Amino acid sequence: MEDLRLNVALLRRRVPNLTKAARSVGLRPATVSNLCTGKIPVGRSEVRTLAALASLAECSLDELIIRGENVEMIETRIKTLDLFAPLAKGGTVGLVARPGMGQLVVLAETFYRLRKEGYVTVLLKPEGDAPEINDIHDYMDVVTSSMEEAYEKIATAGKEKAIAFTTDRSHVLSGKVYEIQERLASIGVENVTTFLVDLKGEAVDEDLPYGPLETLWQFDSELSARHKYPAVNPMYSTSSVLEGAHIDQNHFSIQQRAQKLLRRYRELCSLVKVQGLDKIPASELTTYKRGERLEAYLTQPFYVAEGFTMRKGESVSLQETIKDVRKILDGSTDSKEVSELTNIGKL
Repeated sequence: MEDLRLNVALLRRRVPNLTKAARSVGLRPATVSNLCTGKIPVGRSEVRTLAALASLAECSLDELIIRGENVEMIETRIKTLDLFAPLAKGGTVGLVARPGMGQLVVLAETFYRLRKEGYVTVLLKPEGDAPEINDIHDYMDVVTSSMEEAYEKIATAGKEKAIAFTTDRSHVLSGKVYEIQERLASIGVENVTTFLVDLKGEAVDEDLPYGPLETLWQFDSELSARHKYPAVNPMYSTSSVLEGAHIDQNHFSIQQRAQKLLRRYRELCSLVKVQGLDKIPASELTTYKRGERLEAYLTQPFYVAEGFTMRKGESVSLQETIKDVRKILDGSTDSKEVSELTNIGKL
């Protein structure tokens, strides 16, 4: 059962407004989102849920559920992304954030790194006035103003190279993003990884703001307020790559342990704010301190921000990240100061 996953691409094509459609048949959009990203394994979902989705997509269960197909990961060497919500090659990733949380910096950094790996980066400018998008122009090989222009550029370049394509939610709501994905697939261009951003910050208030996704990067206002960048929430960000059949079990095990520690650390932080650190039970103090160190370690200097931070950008391989996180979880860094783990690369 571990090799089962939803055919997310088919859902995108057949049910553009999945949020509304899901509610109309009694499904929670959050449940559908978690099934798409793999946070809820298909093998553990209710039959009625799968049947309802198949009905919405006007397909059979065999078409809706894909068997035995691996999801290939794109390693960004950004610690928190690769560990908690890795990119699915050829999939669609949605960034959920309010303005000011650093989503465009993360997008620029990701595109900077993908270009180094030979990807062609393409931007479809959003509808209306959005001067902030100019901040990522330097990391784009191609900037287009219309969907047709974007299609032509991707169709040409995608014959020889992998594509990283980004656009704003305005094109999702109009259905144009799904249209271009379907047209590209029809001519055999399938090596396109799509990034969806929401410059207005409205996606934060919706359960399924972009429709079906392979990867979700949920930004955290609390991390952003404390300048813990990248401010990507490790508990709510997820990816279909993390389904048991698609990743190394060591990765999955460490990811689960890290999430558990950070979840409890967040709970203890609330207690500390009210009662003070000295009121935490001795048995929980170790959990608090290790959570504090893990949160610090997951911060990372970016290449695109060197001019602002005056810190050299850092890359950390997934295997190095897993090894370092294991050390923190097992207590090897208990003697280190939190400042020693903040904004570093590997240990």
